[in-house]
Amino acid sequence: MIKSQFDGLAILLLVGLCLLFGLNQVVVKFGLEGVSPLMQAGLRSIGASVLLIAWMLWRGEKILRRDGAFWWGMLLGVLFALEFLFIYMALNLTTASRTTIFLYTSPFVVALGVHLFVPGEQLSKVQAAGLLVAFIGVFVAFRDSLDADASLLGDSLALVGAFFWGATTVVLKASPQRHQSPARVLLYQLVVSALILPLLSWLLNEPGIVSLTPSVIGSLLFQIVLMAFVGYMAWFWLLSHYPASKIASFTFLTPLFGVLFAWLILDEQLTFDMVGALLLVALGIYLVNRPARRTGKIV
Repeated sequence: MIKSQFDGLAILLLVGLCLLFGLNQVVVKFGLEGVSPLMQAGLRSIGASVLLIAWMLWRGEKILRRDGAFWWGMLLGVLFALEFLFIYMALNLTTASRTTIFLYTSPFVVALGVHLFVPGEQLSKVQAAGLLVAFIGVFVAFRDSLDADASLLGDSLALVGAFFWGATTVVLKASPQRHQSPARVLLYQLVVSALILPLLSWLLNEPGIVSLTPSVIGSLLFQIVLMAFVGYMAWFWLLSHYPASKIASFTFLTPLFGVLFAWLILDEQLTFDMVGALLLVALGIYLVNRPARRTGKIV
């Protein structure tokens, strides 16, 4: 059953996941010292698939089952893999800051998709405005680093990546996959991407695995265990219990946490714009999740 409003557990879990996802942006940089991007994502999916299958077997949950959701699961896996393909292609052509801004148009894709295809999850005008305010907050956070190294193709590829990210959520909520357990939903995406991403890495002539230093191995373990297994499992649990567009509004916190961790761990610059950006994102999240006012006449 979908709950219309977040409770304390959901808010705590969402903020924690955004912290985890933001930290992952920094951890990936350590992994790139020894493993190319798509291969790194592929190894993450392979390792997390093994953990997830072991978890499902331990709990007695069937891995293969005739439930009418197989092809929808395969579609989700392909969308999941394409998302990473276009994001990494964008990063090769434009700056990380520009990629981040265009990537976080994804909540708008989710909002429009669930409005059209998922009954009962439509956003009001105030909630739509909240998404826009939160997006402006992300823009403010990254505007100082929007330099001249721009590429129309790179920006367009980032937008395509955002579309596939949002489309994954919409297909999940609008298809029979919404009745699956979070583990089964995640299994399709991990297994399909585990097959596709290493192949794409080879086709695009990535160097693959270059060096497995302790920091690179630590980065891979973090991504496999905490990000792809624990983090995504919790994410899909949330999607099975709460409105997708409201969950998507919290993702605007992720790049801000990413900047914060980059400052703490990598000693990257932190600007005063971050304070204003955080306030805007918080205001946007509040507007999206504010309970609707009930109006009525006393008869």
